Amino acid sequence: MNSKDRANLIKRISTIEGLTDNERSALLGLLRENKSYGLVWEDKPEDIEERLRDELPILTEVPERAIISEDKDAPNHILIEGDNLEALATLAYTHEGKIDVIYIDPPYNTGVKDFIYNDSYVDKEDSYRHSKWLSFMSRRLKIAKKLLSERGVIFISIDDNELAQLKLLCDEIFGENNFINNISINMNSLSGVKMTHSINGKRYPAQKESLLLYRKSSLPLSLLIEKTHKAKWDKEYNLIIPEMKIGDFEAFDSMNLDEVNSYLSKCQLKSVHSYVKEKNIDLCEEWLWDNAYRIFGTKSNRPLAKRNIDLFFDQQIVCYLNNDGNKRFFRSDYNKTTKDPRIELVRAESNSSIFLSDNWIDISNDGGVAQEGGVTYPNGKKPLSLITRIIKACNMSNCTILDFFAGSGTTLHAALVLNSKDNGKRKCILVQNKENKMNICSDVTYIRAKNIINGYNETPPFANNNLRYYRTGFVGRSRSMQNMRKLVNLATDMLCIKENLYTEKTTFGEQKTHKGVFRYFDDGNKKMLIIYREEAIDELVDIIYDMDVDQPIKVYVFSPSEDPWEGSFEDVSDKVELCALPQAIYNTYRRILPKKKDAVVMPEDDALATTEKEEEQFNGMLNFEYDEEA
Repeated sequence: MNSKDRANLIKRISTIEGLTDNERSALLGLLRENKSYGLVWEDKPEDIEERLRDELPILTEVPERAIISEDKDAPNHILIEGDNLEALATLAYTHEGKIDVIYIDPPYNTGVKDFIYNDSYVDKEDSYRHSKWLSFMSRRLKIAKKLLSERGVIFISIDDNELAQLKLLCDEIFGENNFINNISINMNSLSGVKMTHSINGKRYPAQKESLLLYRKSSLPLSLLIEKTHKAKWDKEYNLIIPEMKIGDFEAFDSMNLDEVNSYLSKCQLKSVHSYVKEKNIDLCEEWLWDNAYRIFGTKSNRPLAKRNIDLFFDQQIVCYLNNDGNKRFFRSDYNKTTKDPRIELVRAESNSSIFLSDNWIDISNDGGVAQEGGVTYPNGKKPLSLITRIIKACNMSNCTILDFFAGSGTTLHAALVLNSKDNGKRKCILVQNKENKMNICSDVTYIRAKNIINGYNETPPFANNNLRYYRTGFVGRSRSMQNMRKLVNLATDMLCIKENLYTEKTTFGEQKTHKGVFRYFDDGNKKMLIIYREEAIDELVDIIYDMDVDQPIKVYVFSPSEDPWEGSFEDVSDKVELCALPQAIYNTYRRILPKKKDAVVMPEDDALATTEKEEEQFNGMLNFEYDEEA
């Protein structure tokens, strides 16, 4: 039996009625007796999947929750409330191939009410819990791959419960050759209740989590491999230059020797202990790492002893050029009279750090993580420092980031922090649904986003950012006039997301816009004209003909056909870029949603076909006499 026949038979067995789960499992086991390499599980359908067979997901904006900056160039971030499978389906239309970075923290399937499947918790006693989890993740990761750009990457947090299964699943979806790293993150300190199992001799206490990293394609990556400080401060770094500020040392590279020594003549070395005592500072490792830029250690330098540097004895710290042309620093007041080795100063910041490997030991859930963002989150937050490092590692200051297990919204927080530091234009899309009886999206994720944009407690705001809030909705699959109209009405929000264009105008040329006929968007950089009534095209073309445009207007014509109306816009072809809808949406959905043959309902069979009153009103719209303005 070939693989195709085997797959068909497995599918048939899975749908046979009258079999118990044990009987079905036994049959599938017999079929799979021939060993093969890879991941095999029994596919488990979701309730939402059944709905997606009958309806098409759509996004609708909740305008009262929008946060809009006065900065016209502020990046647009998106928060979507709804099941992430629904949201991913809509994003497949608006963002296919446009996502640069995906980070997700999915349920770990630990059996302690962290994974909800079909509105019920999956516990450790469920014999199909791994199959349910794999089915759940597979559907979402397949769409996620479509969303990624060709140079896109995905990071997935996971622990040992599903690490092995997830690795094989990702190898299958993204390709084994596109696996980059399995990063181990020491998330917990070995104290308190975490030591219980060790004390009882049951197992070693869990300290680490894993972070799987995959790329979309074989195109080369350009990860930023940062340095981080060592696990423990080296006490030999015990001298400080109090006068030195952040960045001063780096500025020496662009200064000549006399300029550097002039700066150093105003500086004095002190012991760290005497300085903190003088300033009444609580000496701890955190303070030492924060001040590493101005803390130094010493080492002997015999070649330096032979150099004529007597002229510098009038200042404590001296810079000289080494034989290789690099600037070196030493204590000129140390041992002036002998020919013993001179004492060179060594920076703590450059000598007490190491390059990051695939074992991150400096990230922890302990400490102040629970207070980050000014919200509480029942399932636990990922540290801001972790997500910040992940996004920074991608080495893209102008990118689109997606997190479809958004939780408290740490991913957006991290993106805004990085934008503020490097003037980046990172845009973030978050998806979060309701969990149990709590609306996590509105009550936690949105509140945190609002806090970090507006500022909270003593944390300064990130005011130059826009946030737009959407909910998932549905339109019937059958291509009736009723459903087409509903799709037209709701799809405008999706077009705004797709084009990243939200500034709506009330006029087009000198003509007032009408919601039932056409709408016009223009943010000064991009222009979009959405036409809902084919009969309005000729008059709109006349308006475009008389307009001076610095770039083509993107024109969407809502029509059941795939005809983008080139003939109608022939006279203004140099001023427009034509797109056809909603067929394009249907075509996208067909590729990613559960299969069901679309029922086509002709207008004459449609119960909601245009009435005489609607036709009368519509004719008024075409003549631009209708009172309802956009």
